Amino acid sequence: MLWKKREPKGFTPFRVIVSYYFIAMSISFLLLRLPWVHKPGVEVSYIDSLFTAVSAVSVTGLTTINIADSYTTFGYVMLLVVLQLGAIGIMSLGTFVWLIVGKKIGMRERQLIMIDHNQSNISGVVNLIREIIKILFAIELFGAVVLSIHYLNYFDTWQEAVVQGVFGAISATTNGGFDITGLSLLPFHDDYFVQFITMLLIALGAIGFPVLIEVKAYLSRKNPNFRFSLFTKITTSTYGLLFVVGALVILLLESFQSFKNMAWHEAVFSAMFHSVSARSAGLTTFDVTTFGESTNLFISFLMFIGASPSSVGGGIRTTTFAIAILFLITFARGKEHIQVFGREIYLIDVFRSYAVIILATFMVLISTIILLITEPKASLMQIIFEIASAFGTCGMSLGITSDLSSTGKVVIMVLMFIGRVGLISFLYSIGGKTKKTKFHYPKERVIIG
Repeated sequence: MLWKKREPKGFTPFRVIVSYYFIAMSISFLLLRLPWVHKPGVEVSYIDSLFTAVSAVSVTGLTTINIADSYTTFGYVMLLVVLQLGAIGIMSLGTFVWLIVGKKIGMRERQLIMIDHNQSNISGVVNLIREIIKILFAIELFGAVVLSIHYLNYFDTWQEAVVQGVFGAISATTNGGFDITGLSLLPFHDDYFVQFITMLLIALGAIGFPVLIEVKAYLSRKNPNFRFSLFTKITTSTYGLLFVVGALVILLLESFQSFKNMAWHEAVFSAMFHSVSARSAGLTTFDVTTFGESTNLFISFLMFIGASPSSVGGGIRTTTFAIAILFLITFARGKEHIQVFGREIYLIDVFRSYAVIILATFMVLISTIILLITEPKASLMQIIFEIASAFGTCGMSLGITSDLSSTGKVVIMVLMFIGRVGLISFLYSIGGKTKKTKFHYPKERVIIG
């Protein structure tokens, strides 16, 4: 295993994680350049293969090529392999292989797993990996079986139905956003069953693995004194609230535009689906280019927030957004400490939340300026939407991905990479080892506002 080698001096665990993801993307690029991946007569450039590899490892779904027109069935399999790598995480996959061959997981490896999954405690991380893999595969299997059976109503052969069902289930669960219909889920715009199952798979993938593990423990009833953690309570309440608010806002904004001639249930399902999908998945049942600019700006905001920590999604994450809002409410009430669900938030978590938001906003701003220069044909709204989609590892687009310049593609790839690795890991990989302050200066007040 790569992590068994001694890292060079100065390589912190965060830098090791970032390096492993670079390696994973390189391997994914090679997999997508294998013979028989592309259909006969189809030529895909190296930068487009790299773009697809980065998009797959970061489980984003943005692509400069049409997957259905470019890849063979073998290519689909290779893409699914890369999506699994991105969803599970490089450290999780490495641990899984290590457990299969019966090797002991040392303290160094446990520390890397802890960082890769945003855990605050090193104990129990190996068991966490076991549970993540079991739960993820169980969800994917459920989705694959259900969708494959249902797709028998759409496709001429059972083989094609199974291929579509398996790919659709894995793409939705990993929040990868890739499709092999060539039209995302637009062919199933009137099929509420497909939409419901897809929304369920997306939510299960984006809610956070620790949440799913705690729900499993609660349902097992093995521990009569079981209590949900503060993380689970904040994550589920924030995710649920964003889903409801997102659906209502999209429905309200589009009621007199693209949803104007729809039946009420059709409009409701469209609003619900895009509220869920905008958080990380990127699949669509409606042409988002027909949405108004206000709706697309709001969807960009949802993509910027993204999914939950220790999930398959990116963005600033739901807990970051929740803590920032809770801090504002606490400050407005004149209180000094954030208290929620009978618990108090550590001040360091507030600092980290605002550090992530500030850095993410700065990155989006700089990326927007660069793309406005390199992509003169694209509108400001198209660029903001594309950047938010890349950073949130969502995959929705207003149709400019395939027309991006080489510089534009590099900018989007960097955003997808950072969105997958996580801003905390990215920050620490730049900063190096943390150092404890050995002394303090006298404190002095500063005028604010």
